[in-house]
This record gives sequence, C-alpha cells and structure tokens, in this order.
Amino acid sequence: MTTHLNVTTHSFTDGNAQAVALAERIAERLRHALAERGHATVAVSGGSTPKDFFARLSQEALDWQHVQVTLVDERWVPDSDERSNARLVKSLLLQHQAAAATFVPLYTGAATPEEGLAVAAARIDALPSPFDAVVLGMGDDGHTASFFPGGDHLAAALDLEGHARVLPMHAPGAGEPRITLSLPTLLDTRALYLLVTGEHKRELLADVRLGLDTAKDYPVRAVMTQQRVPVAVYWCP
Repeated sequence: MTTHLNVTTHSFTDGNAQAVALAERIAERLRHALAERGHATVAVSGGSTPKDFFARLSQEALDWQHVQVTLVDERWVPDSDERSNARLVKSLLLQHQAAAATFVPLYTGAATPEEGLAVAAARIDALPSPFDAVVLGMGDDGHTASFFPGGDHLAAALDLEGHARVLPMHAPGAGEPRITLSLPTLLDTRALYLLVTGEHKRELLADVRLGLDTAKDYPVRAVMTQQRVPVAVYWCP
C-alpha cells in the first residue's frame, strides 16, 4: 500500500485478489451503514473492469433489502442493450444475496439524456446523502464516470462549486450520449474508490498525479487532486 497526498494505492497480484479485497471493503462499509442508519447506498461504474468485483460483492452476506444501488453514469440506452451499465449491474451484481437490493437507474426511457435529465436527477435527489461508497473506473483517455475529454458539459460536471447533481454528456470518445453524476455529487460520499487494471493505467495515474504532459488535462485528475474525500485506488496488473 502506498499513499500520496489524498490518494492511497492498494496493489494486488491479480484480478481475483483485487475483486475480493474491494468487495470485502465495500461490504464492510455497507454493513456499518446498515448498523448505524438502517440503510445504505452505493454508486458503481460500468465497463469491463468491475465484473469480477460485482460477482464477488453479490455474494457478501448483509441486509441487502435495505441497500440501494445506483450508477455513477450511464450510456443513454435501455437495459436490453449490451452496452447498458444497468444491464451489467443487474446481471452480475444484483444476483445471489444482492438480488434483494433496490436498483436506481439513470436511464429513463426518454429520447435523449436532456429530456430524461429531470427524472434522473429526481431519482438521485431521493437517495440518502451522502453515499456510503462510490466506485469509479478510468478509461485509457483519462475519463472517469462520463467525464470525457471534449465533453460538451465537462466543465460544468467538474465544477466543485457547481450545483448540478446530474448532467448529460456528449463527447467524441463516448460513443452513445451519456448521463453522469457530477463531480460534487460523486464526492458527496463517505468513501471513494478507483478500480483500475493494467500497467498502462498505473503509469497514466502516476502522470495524472504529477500533472505531466497531456495527463494534466485528463478529467480523472479532478478526482485525484480534490481534497474533499480521500481516494482509495485498487490496482492490479
């Protein structure tokens, strides 16, 4: 384990060890919340990296019927689409013991994220605040959540003093239109985790922390350099 400013890095030898460790840590957080407040809320990311973590977390023994699960961002597609983050969460996380949890989706069925924004924002507003845990990922282009380089609402999404909790996002590297929780919303949490794999991403994160070259402009740097919430990076090769 290494610590740098507001960031602590936990390194693992393989993906299984990484998934087990993060699942146990998140489950511990949720159990604590349930014991203290009677309910718990976690926001998770999609993509390929969290698959093993979801599978492990789904088998953790806790009072899942009082847990709410939502997403940090979503492609604007229905959960019948293979690229839907909701589909991923339902198929891997909301299984076994975790099938009793309540899922709060961001996709609303509206034609565009702009048209569905009010409903999605109302769903997030209705969740207990702060989150008990937020789990982020990171792309090779330095994006996290749907904070994509060149995003049309990127500046608003990263504004630490902004009041928008949820924003639409269109960007060259995003593929579909997206909807995303803003950075202030993500930081409104008791614990923040960044799940990453691969040597390339470890090097990218090192450059991000130091603000080297193009990495100084990567959106994930706003997460790594903020001082509101400590960031726990879970990394494996």
